[in-house]
Amino acid sequence: MPCTTVLVGKNASNDRSTMIARTDDGHFDVKKLIVVQPKDQPRKYRSVISKVEVDLPDDPMRYTACPSVDDKDGVWAATGINAANVGMTATETITSNPRVLAADPLVEYQKAKSRREKDVPGGIGEEDFVVLVLPYIHTAREGVERLGALLERYGTYESNGIAFNDADEVWWLETIGGHHWMARRIPEDAVVINPNQFGMDQFDLDDAFGAKEAHLCSADLREFIARNHLDLNQNGAFNPRDIFGSHTDMDHIYNTPRAWFMGRFLTPKSHRWEGPDAEFTPESDDIPWALVPDRRVAAEDVKYLLSGHFQGTPYNPYSSQDTGRRGMYRSIGINRTGVTSICQIRPDMPEPIRGIEWICFGSTTFDAMLPVYANVSKMPRYLSTVTLDASTENFYWGSRLIAALADANYAAAIQHIERYQNAVATKGRQLVAEYDRKMIEAGKCDQMEKANDALCAMAREQTISTLNKVLQVASEHMKNGYNRADN
Repeated sequence: MPCTTVLVGKNASNDRSTMIARTDDGHFDVKKLIVVQPKDQPRKYRSVISKVEVDLPDDPMRYTACPSVDDKDGVWAATGINAANVGMTATETITSNPRVLAADPLVEYQKAKSRREKDVPGGIGEEDFVVLVLPYIHTAREGVERLGALLERYGTYESNGIAFNDADEVWWLETIGGHHWMARRIPEDAVVINPNQFGMDQFDLDDAFGAKEAHLCSADLREFIARNHLDLNQNGAFNPRDIFGSHTDMDHIYNTPRAWFMGRFLTPKSHRWEGPDAEFTPESDDIPWALVPDRRVAAEDVKYLLSGHFQGTPYNPYSSQDTGRRGMYRSIGINRTGVTSICQIRPDMPEPIRGIEWICFGSTTFDAMLPVYANVSKMPRYLSTVTLDASTENFYWGSRLIAALADANYAAAIQHIERYQNAVATKGRQLVAEYDRKMIEAGKCDQMEKANDALCAMAREQTISTLNKVLQVASEHMKNGYNRADN
């Protein structure tokens, strides 16, 4: 799916936590947040899209997931944190090029053309990754290793980037063609920005085939590159983005501007992003994948990045000034997002309460991000019981309704949106801090579900209040408004 990813190393965050975050930009997919118990995890998995069957281990862990409410196209679990405090988000759809795809074709499902033939299953993809990997890993590195092995065995039918985090490390894996892949442990002091392109711009092949401290890849990657004449780099440099990715005109409209907006926010002093002497412009192909931010990053900053619509620039589609460039680039926060999550692992907390999952349904530009404890047996109904019909009884539809009404009435509604987002974040942090303290003082981490109930009650109150306000604004701006005094 067209998405945007942000990854935060532990020394780049305000509280030494690691964070992996992504907007899941489907096509208005109705999503929910649930807990999958080991007894409900399949032992033989079958993909709806590719028809591939995968035997799974008999010892899965409990994990959270954000599946599609309508499962006709599969689970699409999207994101989650497991009982070992490992987070995963899958996937960021990335770009490739004809040289790579010709050398290692994608593994696509082939339907039989006659009764005498058999269907040929495809590989694994975004529909499948979280279910196949997250319940079985105890570290972020293990996530890379397990997924890498699955990719080499079954292949994939699409190009994707996948993130994993634990209390110490964040890893990013990118697929290469049908069966190849590479992965990096992101620097602890860095923030990674990845907008629907092959992202990695540096990779140490010697480490990947040696100590494997911060780089991993498929076993024959060196030979694959050489055999197919893929290396376009000069003077001994090795830039994977140039080898495996793309530099198309569409990238300059759809992808690179998002990296520019995020880099501009993270390093306004360290790099020049605007003016005639700018180092990087919205259409630059060489915007760094990993940046050391000018200040430490909090969850609210990640939310701001993933809500971006080029505010403060001539490209803001909601600007009241006609710059001639409004809306020319694809915003980060868009209308069709199903769910946005931040998987946060906090190393300074007792293990049972380390995992916090921040959830935002619908368009991030207008909707609020709610933190909940991940290590629970069930999620509150406000997050987990979602129907395909619009309703004010769950966070998903409440968020969608607010966004649809506010977008058409931006100037009048934005003050209500900002107050809503700040209120949910502030009250959410207060409740998490309160319950952290209670459980630490009691020496028992047994109030997480009670905390999640309180968090959802708060979110529901704030959501209904804001929905009332933006509905009033939208009603006042209806085109058929008329008063007798208008004569």
